[in-house]
Amino acid sequence: MTITDALTESATVTARVDRSLEVFLQRRIADETDPAAHQLLVVLRDFILNGGKRVRPLFCYWGWRGAGGSADDPDLIAVAAALELFHAAALIHDDIIDDSDLRRGRPTVHLSLGKWHAEQDWQGESQAFGHHGALLAGDACLVWSEEMFNDSPLVVRGERARRLFARLRTSALYGEFLDLVGEARGGRLADALKIVRHKTASYTIRYPLQIGGALAGADEALLAAYDTFGLLLGEAFQLRDDVIGLFGAPELTGKEPLDDARKGKPTALIAVARKMADPVQHARLDLLYGSERLGLDDLAELRDVVRATGAPTVIERMIGERHTGAVQALRGAGIQPPALAELESLAAACVHRER
Repeated sequence: MTITDALTESATVTARVDRSLEVFLQRRIADETDPAAHQLLVVLRDFILNGGKRVRPLFCYWGWRGAGGSADDPDLIAVAAALELFHAAALIHDDIIDDSDLRRGRPTVHLSLGKWHAEQDWQGESQAFGHHGALLAGDACLVWSEEMFNDSPLVVRGERARRLFARLRTSALYGEFLDLVGEARGGRLADALKIVRHKTASYTIRYPLQIGGALAGADEALLAAYDTFGLLLGEAFQLRDDVIGLFGAPELTGKEPLDDARKGKPTALIAVARKMADPVQHARLDLLYGSERLGLDDLAELRDVVRATGAPTVIERMIGERHTGAVQALRGAGIQPPALAELESLAAACVHRER
């Protein structure tokens, strides 16, 4: 199999995961007789199926293939789809916490539900209804994720995979709390990197990859290689996300560019900028980053200040070092050649991207 073949296989996997999610969600929509609950399910379906890179399912699949798993096992696709449902829950809850308006270029779930409430001319405050409804919608995705995961015959026979899935969920929740703490006490580089490791690296790449490997019967040496690869690449993925979050174009990212800056998100990029800033630059960073009144002109100035500190260059170097280390961890680990080629391709896509 060539790299081109592997890329085609990834596209097929993504389509199969989407189909699995569509069937799962459509079944619940068809069974729901209450109009309000039906509307919630429609909003969820549209959110889950429209957009997203399916990063977690792909790493799960190639972790499976790298350990010798077959290319056409439907039970593995169900596990991969379960990871995407967990990701949907994380996004919905994260958007509530950040009070974001956009996700994947569309209104967030809580904004959609608030708008629907207003259109019904119901009692109560529409924004509160939207937040409360989205919280429950995210919880539903968590429940469904566990249902899909545990219903797979592969998982029934795979105690290691169940333990890894538990670690994935715990790490994501822990990272989200650390993110809140980081906002409250001001961003430090050590804190930012700890958040990266738990909130993104572990649940985006590390554990999905290991879950796939464990289900295919990977030995401890291969799981260890997956662990190193997943952590390093996951950190590089989030560091790239931090750069995109500040400098990215909203038409590509699908997110409001002011959100993270107004919230004062404790990113590694800002932590490095503060560390490298001269007194004047530091004062401007303190004034601009985390200001709820930050406008587009202020954002332009913030970008200029961060560039002037040299922080983006440092972050690019950190991304490169982690990418190189991740790829090196895979080579010589006994991974099946098609999977090795695709994992290297996915690694490059994770760090060289604009959204």
